[in-house]
Amino acid sequence: MSTNFNQTNRRDFISKMGIGILGAPYIIKNLNAHHQVKIGAITYSFRDMPHQDGDSILQYVLEAGISNIELMGDPAEAFAGKPQSKIDMHSIYPIFKKRNDKIELTEDEKKMLVDFEKERKLNNEATATWRRTASMSKFEEFRKIYKKAGVSIYAYKPDCFGTQNTDEDIHFGMAAAKALGASHVTLEFTSNETHTLKLATIASGYGIKVGYHGHEQQTPTLWDKALAQSPANAINVDLGHFVAAGNKNPLEFVKAKHDRIVSMHIKDRLNPEHGKGNVVWGKGDTPIADALKLMRDQKYTFPATVEMEYEVPKDSDPVKEVKKCIDFCKNVLG
Repeated sequence: MSTNFNQTNRRDFISKMGIGILGAPYIIKNLNAHHQVKIGAITYSFRDMPHQDGDSILQYVLEAGISNIELMGDPAEAFAGKPQSKIDMHSIYPIFKKRNDKIELTEDEKKMLVDFEKERKLNNEATATWRRTASMSKFEEFRKIYKKAGVSIYAYKPDCFGTQNTDEDIHFGMAAAKALGASHVTLEFTSNETHTLKLATIASGYGIKVGYHGHEQQTPTLWDKALAQSPANAINVDLGHFVAAGNKNPLEFVKAKHDRIVSMHIKDRLNPEHGKGNVVWGKGDTPIADALKLMRDQKYTFPATVEMEYEVPKDSDPVKEVKKCIDFCKNVLG
């Protein structure tokens, strides 16, 4: 994995795409209502693309027609000098997905997870040592490169906010988020109230909010205890998982909690009665179109984050599919 941007290739790519003058965030305007809906994407959507360095991620983002992102941690940390891991995430992500969807793993997949955890532990130890002395200047440089290409980073999701991480790790992640220009960080939801209070306390010192991401454990009250602890604790709701969990009124939840939502993942999933699957947008039970219209009509300012998780057709790739999702949003909003 490359840890540096190829400046010549990046300039050539931007010139070829005709996007050197983007400058402003990619915001879909509703001319009749005189307000805007902010659409972005999480870079996890490009996990199956062949290269995961910062330059490649930037090219995927631009090719998909996106100018706002939730950035996974590895590209920025690698650019800043993080020790590189031997883990092949291409082979691990599908296993994560099966586990999250509560699908039985094969013996080989279970062994891969065991090996993954061993390697991750070693890499985490090396990374923790590196984080203690790493400079924020490289994250600021990363932000400037993306900004020059017309891409803003509104959320950051590094692997340093878990209960296994030290306070030093957490401070590092918050400082990096601030250097990247993010308004909030995201992490998987935890019910550990001591930890959520710690995260909120540290985040407050950086002017950052903490968005807890939910899967099928989402309920309308899932985040309540964390929200009560601090204004810095917030919701990174996943509308697709919310529907797959069997919740009947996702838009009512969004209305009720909109002032504590920092970003909302959108994907199309089936409800439990239909099998819970991830499907091409418009084919499932998730009210994506209605949610976008609600954001438009109520002038909600939190971004809707495209997370592409359905199976990519053989004649396509994740970049093309993310672009289709963006186009879906554009068509809904006009």
